[in-house]
Amino acid sequence: MSESSDRGRDGGPWWVQPTVRSPQALLKCVFWPVAVMLVVHRTVIRAVDGARTDDFTGVYRAAVAFWNREPVYTATYEHVDPHYLYPPSGSLLIAPFAVLEHELSRWAFIGVNAAAVLVAVYLVVRMFGYTARSTVFPIAVTVAFASESVINTLVFTNINGVILLGQVAFLTLLLARRDLWAGAAIGVTFAIKPILAPLLLLPVLRRQSKVLLTAALVPVGLTALAWPWAADPWQFVERTVPYLLQSRDYFNSSITGNGTYYGLPEPLILALRIGFAFLAAATMYLLHRYHRHDEVFFVVTGAGVLMTASFLLGSLGQMYYSMLLFPLLMSVVLPQSVMRNWPAWLAVYGFLSADEWYSGRWVEAGRYAEYMRPTWGWSLLLIVVFAVLVDRRRSTRVPEPVTDPSVDIARVGRQNASAPKL
Repeated sequence: MSESSDRGRDGGPWWVQPTVRSPQALLKCVFWPVAVMLVVHRTVIRAVDGARTDDFTGVYRAAVAFWNREPVYTATYEHVDPHYLYPPSGSLLIAPFAVLEHELSRWAFIGVNAAAVLVAVYLVVRMFGYTARSTVFPIAVTVAFASESVINTLVFTNINGVILLGQVAFLTLLLARRDLWAGAAIGVTFAIKPILAPLLLLPVLRRQSKVLLTAALVPVGLTALAWPWAADPWQFVERTVPYLLQSRDYFNSSITGNGTYYGLPEPLILALRIGFAFLAAATMYLLHRYHRHDEVFFVVTGAGVLMTASFLLGSLGQMYYSMLLFPLLMSVVLPQSVMRNWPAWLAVYGFLSADEWYSGRWVEAGRYAEYMRPTWGWSLLLIVVFAVLVDRRRSTRVPEPVTDPSVDIARVGRQNASAPKL
């Protein structure tokens, strides 16, 4: 082969030729290899290697015990090790993982959750009108698999990826007004854990009452199937449910969890919870005006507000729950998004970044920053969303009364045409 055959048309090597023809193609050229390698690294290397925190072993033992009709709810809740907290219906759904040997089952669990995250990201992208061939999809995959939420879900081998897929499927079907299927999608997640329960306010506000029917029937039906097979189903009611209602002071970024850890007075913790509950309720009130005219904006923003409030106000808020805010973050592509400001993304850094703030020089300050950053991130996000909506409501212009139709109707028409669509 001659030397000239290794040269491009402009005389340079072929591998540095300007083959990209548009900014969109350039972005895909950059982000696709990064996205693919992040998925492979997080799934095959980080997740398979694991970490000290192991959410899967308890789940696997419970699956084996349920499969063999042995007691499942035998954990000592005074210990800080991860506990098995799924109801009998959740035991039924994870029982197939008991067929495999522990390590193979863990790899399968990792694969299922990684695939669920990818499908969920695709559905979120589709929700905003983009396709898998768009520039947005590889960027969204990159952001997701670079986040603490996805990394630790896979490394700890948690089921949050499946919960995320259930949430996104619910929102997608809700927007499509496939009410029964939307209820079934969220109902499957209820059979595992009820973390998405606040989202049921959305079909109530949108008057899609059929959603509530299947949202209740699916977990009830799965429980009816699991209950006769389980060896100790009442132990879930008598031992596990009371534990779930308590707020622990370790690995808990909710207001109650961090407040208790740092020794805040109970009245102050209660006041903070009431204050943020009022803020969330006021935000949903301000959002409600969009529920007919801008359905996607209302649904994804409302879902983000409800989930963020539940992380802060509930008995348990863990940082990797933040992946359930992906639809809200993706709404930045909408012209009217509440995420188009820098304080919102400062908040996102707090609860989504994989950075660690432990410091060898500033030990106490570093520990405080690490423990508190998801809490202040969620808090700041709620404050920002509320502030944006308040400012938007105050700045909405009301057309002046028409006094001379022959002159003013055209002027008012031009004003309305140039005003932002709500």
